[in-house]
Amino acid sequence: MKSIKLVVASLISVAFAMQLSAQQQSVQKVDSTNNETSVESEYLSSVEDVVITELANSDERDNKLVALQYLENAVNEGRSTPDMMRALDQLAGEGITSEARTNGRLVNNFPDIRAKACDLLAQVPTEESKDTLVKIALADNEPMVITAAIRSLGEIGINNNDDVSETIAWAQKKNAVLNPTSSLALEVLIAYEKLADKVQNKGPMIQAVGQIATNYNYVTPVRTRALELLKKLQGSGKSNNKSDAK
Repeated sequence: MKSIKLVVASLISVAFAMQLSAQQQSVQKVDSTNNETSVESEYLSSVEDVVITELANSDERDNKLVALQYLENAVNEGRSTPDMMRALDQLAGEGITSEARTNGRLVNNFPDIRAKACDLLAQVPTEESKDTLVKIALADNEPMVITAAIRSLGEIGINNNDDVSETIAWAQKKNAVLNPTSSLALEVLIAYEKLADKVQNKGPMIQAVGQIATNYNYVTPVRTRALELLKKLQGSGKSNNKSDAK
């Protein structure tokens, strides 16, 4: 573990040194150093990829949190390489799609890591990030993680063949039985509000919203919002039927 920390620390030092050098050179010779700056940028990016990968692969939770901080900075700045996306995918499934065990005991069950990674995936709206979130929403048992996955699925807004809307309905139904959580139910409603126009078969969605509206385990504001959405969905369905009849 010490060797990993030393490698990461040395790579970070090199990255900062190279970045400072690149900034100084770009001020002095903007035109003549375009090629060199490009090479240095690629080098810095590859160093960052190595740092993030090493931290994400570490057994220590704190290192994974640092990896997420690097990933958040990169995503916010519009820098997302394939290596970064692989690390983010791995962190989103930490303890679920990738398990580490010691004497049969799961030692990498970090719900907070998974939830944060799911939130970051929303900022990279691709088919791949959507597929990762669908897997987590179906496989995870932690409400905070499922909540983050559903929230991100709504923000990404991809719903090919109703795979996302049906995944959300299934996750809501499972958690309504096992562990009804108002925060999760609210994110289900928000996601459906964003996806409603992209849903072909509205049956599972209407059923899920109806279950939230009538489940008194949820707080009143959530049930009220569910009723309002249910009226909109049913009204939309009636208007579509009339237009089809014409």
